[in-house]
Amino acid sequence: MPVVVASDLDRTLIYSSAALALTMPDARAPRLLCVEVHESRPLSYMTETAAQLLTDLGDTAVFVPTTTRTRKQYLRINLPGPAPAYAICANGGHLLVDGVSDADWHRRVTERLAGECAPLAEVREHLLRTADPVWVRKHRVAEDLFAYLVVERELLPEDWVKELGAWAENLGWTVSLQGRKIYAVPKPLTKSAAVREVARRTGTDLVLGAGDSLLDADLLLAVDRGWRPGHGELADTGWTAPGISALPERGVLAGERIVREFLKATRAPR
Repeated sequence: MPVVVASDLDRTLIYSSAALALTMPDARAPRLLCVEVHESRPLSYMTETAAQLLTDLGDTAVFVPTTTRTRKQYLRINLPGPAPAYAICANGGHLLVDGVSDADWHRRVTERLAGECAPLAEVREHLLRTADPVWVRKHRVAEDLFAYLVVERELLPEDWVKELGAWAENLGWTVSLQGRKIYAVPKPLTKSAAVREVARRTGTDLVLGAGDSLLDADLLLAVDRGWRPGHGELADTGWTAPGISALPERGVLAGERIVREFLKATRAPR
């Protein structure tokens, strides 16, 4: 049976220049491969070693990019290796099959959100009313499923995110701070549900996963074995669970280690 490898992308497998964490002497820094260009500028990277490992992984497992990004944001990433047969975008709101959103899956997701959560419009209105323009740079809605803010972290009041999270909890939503972005996401909108659907379709009996943020916790709880890097919300809060390995590496070298662990696990006797 195939092994399914479901991995978060940003700050797990791929890294912006601000997130690379190249703390070693310049002469010892790893060679980097640009895997995303946005507005004619390089945006995201992985090490060349990680790129080769990911190519090898694509030949031995069903690799499933699993991201909170919208479809448009995901499709500008040019990952090495075979084109993924499945990809999960919008935190599980879209299941791409050969690059095309599965309409039946999306319908099932939106029906569940309508029945279990406060509407997006209510959450967005609250964000527009309470977020201070002094530290908010952008208000965004992703795929008509969830909302996020782009903020100046150094100006963000320390308690504001906690207060937003407490407010959202009562509406069936969750809040996550990732880098310069504050996400407000409906609780039933999960990566894990989409990963379970991929596992069902492929008939796998082994699912591996990785992620760095609180939005990845449900994904890691759903896999058989998982890894988290030494940075991100999960590391900052000391989050762990059975079958999850907390890696010491931070930044782009953590991404390389994660792919290495994926490959090792897919090749292990079962």
